Formats: sequence, C-alpha cells, structure tokens
Amino acid sequence: MNRLDKYRKILTRYWGYTSFRPLQEDILKSIGQGYDTLGLMPTGGGKSITFQIPAIASDGICIVITPLIALMKDQVDKLKKMDIRAMAIHSGMTREEIDIAFDNCIYGDYKFLYISPERIRSEIFEKRVRAMNVVLVAVDEAHCISKWGYDFRPSYLHIAGIRKLVGKDVPMLALTATATSRVVEDIMDKLEFRQKNVLKSGFERKNLVYLVRKVEDKNKYILETLQKVKASGIIYVRNRKKTREIAQFLVSNKISADYYHAGLNAEQREYKQNAWTTGKPRIIVATNAFGMGIDKADVRFVIHWDIPDSIESYFQESGRAGRDGKKAWAVQIFYESDIGRAKERVNRKFPPVDYIKNIYELLCNYLQIPIGSGKNVVYDFNLAEFVSRYRLSVAQAYNSLKFLERENYIELTEELNNPSRVFFKASRDDLYKFQVANASLDSFIKLLLRNYTGLFSEYVPVNEDILARKSGLSRDIIYKYFVDLSSRDIINYIPGKRTALIIFTEERLDRKSLYISPENHRDVMNKYLERLDEMIKYVNSKSKCRASMLLDYFGQESVRCGMCDVCMSRNELDMSKYEFDLILDKIKEMLQKEGMTAEQVMERLDAEKENAVKVIRWLLDHDKILKDNTENLIWNS
Repeated sequence: MNRLDKYRKILTRYWGYTSFRPLQEDILKSIGQGYDTLGLMPTGGGKSITFQIPAIASDGICIVITPLIALMKDQVDKLKKMDIRAMAIHSGMTREEIDIAFDNCIYGDYKFLYISPERIRSEIFEKRVRAMNVVLVAVDEAHCISKWGYDFRPSYLHIAGIRKLVGKDVPMLALTATATSRVVEDIMDKLEFRQKNVLKSGFERKNLVYLVRKVEDKNKYILETLQKVKASGIIYVRNRKKTREIAQFLVSNKISADYYHAGLNAEQREYKQNAWTTGKPRIIVATNAFGMGIDKADVRFVIHWDIPDSIESYFQESGRAGRDGKKAWAVQIFYESDIGRAKERVNRKFPPVDYIKNIYELLCNYLQIPIGSGKNVVYDFNLAEFVSRYRLSVAQAYNSLKFLERENYIELTEELNNPSRVFFKASRDDLYKFQVANASLDSFIKLLLRNYTGLFSEYVPVNEDILARKSGLSRDIIYKYFVDLSSRDIINYIPGKRTALIIFTEERLDRKSLYISPENHRDVMNKYLERLDEMIKYVNSKSKCRASMLLDYFGQESVRCGMCDVCMSRNELDMSKYEFDLILDKIKEMLQKEGMTAEQVMERLDAEKENAVKVIRWLLDHDKILKDNTENLIWNS
C-alpha cells in the first residue's frame, strides 16, 4: 500500500471522508517526501488534517506549535475523543504537570504534542524533546513569524532553533490562512526552510459576494437586511458593549440573536457558540474573539459593522460565510465618519514610548517583581483589575503590553479557563490499601475512578460540579475531599482558575535600562497604518471589483467577479468587461496627460458614442474623473 492510500484509510476511519481536498493532498505528498512545506489554506480549508494524518500514520510524534491555547485544547480534546493520544503544554501548567506531560510524549506512545511558542525556549523542553521520536513539526498561524504580518509574535522567531533539537531531516510544515507575497518569503526565511516550497489554493471564493454599503443608519440597514434574508449569519463589531446592544436591538425586533465576546466566561462562550452552530439563535453579534473552531457550513452572510484593521483580518472573518459552496455575502457597512475614526485608532493602538515605559513599571509593581528578578516566571494577570487599580485606559494599557511583547520583554497569553486537574501519585496497590484503611474516602475515590480515565498517567481535567451532582454531595464537600487526598499524598490536585498569564522573558529592568526603540515603534505603527490604508481603500473604492482588490492584495491573479456592488454597477451599463475596460484605459491615458472636455474625449475615442458617454458618466459618478474650474475633465489619481 502506498503512503497516500494509507493516508486515505486514516481519513476515512477517523474523519469519515473518502477523499482529500486537492491542496490537502498536495501538502500530504510534499510532507511524505520529507520536504519543508508552507501551506496557504483559506479559513475552513482543513489545515489540521495535513499534519494530523501523517503523524497518525507514522511511528513517532508530531510537535504542533500554536499561539492559540483555546485552539490547542480544542484539538487535543477532539483527538482524545477519537482515541488518539495527544498532549498540550502551555504557560498555564505547573512544572510538575509539564514534566509528566513530557514523560508521556517520550514513553507513552503519544502522537501529538501541542505547545505554545514561548515554551519551546524553556530548558525543560530543550532537554526532553531530544528524547522524542519527532517525525514532523507543524507551525500553525505561521504569519506570526513575520514582522510584515498583521499579528507578529517575537516568540515565533525562535522556532527554527527546534531543528537542532529534533534533527535537520525532520520536515517542517508551516500553515496560515492569509499571507502576502512578502510574508510568504519571510516565513520560509525565518523558519530556515531547506528549499522554497509554497503550496496554495486560490484565495478566490466564487460563491462569495462582496458588498460595501455606505449607510446613514446601521441599525436600520441591518434590520431590513435580516428581515429579508432568513438565514444564519455573523455581525462583527469592535466593541464588547456594542455586541450586546445590537443583539438586544435585533431581539426586540423579533430577530433571533445573541452576542459573544472574550469577556464572557468559558461556559458562556461555549454555550453561545454551540447554540448558534445548531441554529438557535440564527444571528451572532461578536467581536473578533468569535472565530476559533467555528464549524458551520451554512453561514449565509458576514457583516462588518466597523472597519477592520487590515485586509487580512477582513478576508479571514468574511471567509466564514458560505463554506458549503452556496452563494453567501460579505458586507462592510460604514458611516462617512468611520473612516476618520479608524485612523484615530492609531493613537490608542500605539501609545507614546514614555507611556509604554510607565505601564511596564506599573506592571512590575502590580506583580511585585523586584529589579533583577522575574525571568521566565509565569504570573496570573487580571487586566480589568490592573487598569482599575491604576486608573488606566483599557485600550492604551493593553496595547502597551502588546508592544512590550513585541519588544520581547514579556509574553501575554489570552485569558485561559484552566479546569481543575487531578493526578494519582499513589500506585494502584498503595491506593487499594489506603481505601481499605480509610472507608470515609473510599466511595469518593471510586467515584473519581468511575468517571475519569488516565488518572495514573497524566493530569486529568475534572469538574467538581459534575462530581457533586453525581454523588449528591455539595461542591464544598467535593473540594474538601480533593484537598484531603492531596494532603495525604494520594493525589495532586490543582484547583481550576480563569485568568490571563504574563511571562517575563527577561528579568525586571529599571526604567533607564528599559530600551524601547523609537525607530521600531515608528516602524510598527507605519506598517499598521499601511495595512489600515489598504482596508480604507477597499471601503472607499467605487471603480474596482471587490474580489479583485482582495486577491491583488495577496498577490494572486484576479478577474472581475461580476457579483460585487462595483461589478453590478458596471453590469447595468449593458457592456462587456472588454468593451468597458478598453474605453476606460483610453480615457485614463488621455486625461493623465492633460485635461479636456467630454466632447474632446469622445472625439479621440475609437468607440461608439453611446458607450463612451456611459463610461464617462460612470467614471464621474465613481469619482475616477473630476471637473476642474474650466469644466475640463481630469483624472483623479
């Protein structure tokens, strides 16, 4: 049996499909031949299969590097449900948990080790990974390695060092949904690819209709749209409070809707996402925190209430519509004032260097870190409490922390919902003797062993509320049993908590030694403005096909889609694309040289007068040509 047939058997057994998508198959062949590979796959393209299947088919383990801890946990849970051994190591774990996890990866026939990028520089990782039989390294969200990307993370720059630990012949698979040609080159360079090797599917979504609508009343526009389109959709909003307000407005107008943002607890987020996925409600109003793990094919529209920061994020979020291949809509709505507001965001996004230094000092004081201490220590961090204590702007404080992360002083994780975890320290024989001698704890130990497996080999997440319900005891009693068993060295019990984490990658410095490069600050801000300007151009454009603009941005060949609002306005002229473009190009060439009247333009055009008039009128309506004070037409560059 050849390798690809083996892969197909695994696909059918675990995922229920009989064939791969074309790009999946290309990537699998490339990895199977031992090549370093960069896979550009659109959102929902089945990226995880490209590294999960080769690893399952092999005798070794695949290391998966991802910054998204929630995604890491989600994929590990899914693999475990398929009886595939997988482990996650991230900053929210204790050293003992990490130590046991590494033991399992070395000796326990595990197929996957998911790890956050900041962990791969730790001494314990560098030591223990050498003992693993690593067959593949997969780098998810690979655009994070590039300073030209929209979500640069300094910890990604150390990934290439893993080659020295696992062997240079182990192939590396880098995956991302969106990357410009410059970012593509940067990814391969920074990951030290042995040969350039990019595999990509076209970013073109032929079933997706892109629309931009300038409106006077967004609530009215959305209400009228949702009353006409009786289907499932997402409305993206920047502001958490606004998600709730818009959802309540829709509900008050008899439209089934709910809201979602990162400030909700994990149970609420999971409940809301699952409810929307099953069609109750049909509309979710959300911040960009809503996206990871969405598996809903029949989303008919994605509406952006606010202007996103970049084409990359807009393209990725819009791409959640129409995954079933049927017609769907990606709609950007805006007020005239939104353009100015988007540009003003840069002041909150990039606080002054002195302000960032103030935040660093306040953070160190908040966490009680003396000068010269704190390196590689993980701290629980509550942003809301931090800004409240020092009366700070949430946006400016958060963005200052993100800049300190870019400068490699700290790592800031997303908020984690770490459940309680239990590991049995006592052997099975010693546990039996303990149960005989301690009848009062025997029934609780049996309850634990009935409901959870793997307690003797790894830390297992447990739920005190479920155990309380099943036993008929209170949650407090369950907690006391855990503490009692822990104090007697029968188990290790780590109570659950929900918090973000900060890791200091360097010891605390005094203010004079804290160097934040003004050039780097300016450079990062300018790159952000460049990406924002491209997004604003997209919103403002009235003359170029929306789909073509997006594809051009990512360096892909494009043709007019014929469906977006710009193409539809051209279609109304009753002319072919060829005729229209021919006349437009000639007019542009003439008017870029000198201004002239409409009559002079038509005299010089080798085209039917009726068509020439239509194109000139269209160009005037879309501000591509203007009239000067002498009534001459001029090209508006």
